[in-house]
Amino acid sequence: MFRTPRTLLALTCLSLAAHLAPAQAGQTYQPAPGEPTLEEVRRATERFRDVEVAVAEGYLRDPFDLCDTAEMMGKPAALGAMGIHYFRPELLGISAPPSPRVDGNGTHTDFLKPSILIYEPQADGSLELVAVENLVFAKAWHATGHAAPPSFHGVEYDTMKDDPQTPADEAHMFEPHYDRHVWIYRDNPNGVFAPYNPAVSCAHHTGAHTHATHQQ
Repeated sequence: MFRTPRTLLALTCLSLAAHLAPAQAGQTYQPAPGEPTLEEVRRATERFRDVEVAVAEGYLRDPFDLCDTAEMMGKPAALGAMGIHYFRPELLGISAPPSPRVDGNGTHTDFLKPSILIYEPQADGSLELVAVENLVFAKAWHATGHAAPPSFHGVEYDTMKDDPQTPADEAHMFEPHYDRHVWIYRDNPNGVFAPYNPAVSCAHHTGAHTHATHQQ
């Protein structure tokens, strides 16, 4: 069936909107009692703009050396990218390497001390901090008595679980988990809690460019 340019534009917008839920652009969020504000998170993590400080404090670069993009995960390229992940193994509670998947018992959700930092590769080879993230393994989270996923500022973490019917690994080689990105170092048109940011690019990444597929 023939579709006019206006119809195609509308369909594209609907597709993007579906991928942005629940942390859509334009929405505002308030911290729950005991949670830090975004400004407090920024002040607590400002020193990690220097990646060498992050490494000195125990953050490790993603061993797969990927710069994650939405397209890599089978989503519309217009959603943008994440970047390169640096993580603290003890905060994630990693208990098993990828065999075939990374597993862990971590339930850490404190954004004043995030378990993951995300950097954008620059043309000169440097890295620029763009976001912070926390990740908890679903099995460990529910074993502590939680019925629902964790939340931050009233927004539930994204649920990440591989779909064996697709070529991409939606769980990024991890066991089923929940994660939440917070874009406090790069404005995100998709929303401060969206997974991907169209203002972030992997164009200058020199490492791997293909995400591992799921294990059979």
